[in-house]
Amino acid sequence: MDDKTITLVQDSFAQVVPIKDTAAEIFYADLFETAPHVQPYFANANMAEQGSKLMMTLGIVVNGLRNLPAIVPVAQDLAVKHVDYGVKAEDYAAVGASLLRTLEKGLGDGFTPEVKDAWITAYTTLSGVMIDAAYGTEAAQ
Repeated sequence: MDDKTITLVQDSFAQVVPIKDTAAEIFYADLFETAPHVQPYFANANMAEQGSKLMMTLGIVVNGLRNLPAIVPVAQDLAVKHVDYGVKAEDYAAVGASLLRTLEKGLGDGFTPEVKDAWITAYTTLSGVMIDAAYGTEAAQ
């Protein structure tokens, strides 16, 4: 990831932070509507707490993009833990799509094609590493 991509992701995420609770609600509503098969993963979850965890984790990852060697092992560990919840490699695409739609709704006109491309690059990079850690190299391709 180049510096411009990282800056676009970090600057746009900074605009989401003030509406983080709403953004989490939008994200999970979109995810459950567009990928209802993932809803059982959250059957026992307090969704307000889950939303807080999501936004906190996103914040850590986004703020750490300039130091990928520190962030990658954390993302890999998270991915391996998610296997125990039943998460499948193909679920990452649904999560990424819901994340993009959430950012589009939350940022409005600030979600420019350039910002969208930056998020796609960041998400593709990290999800590829996560899928590889949890399911192997073939699943990440």
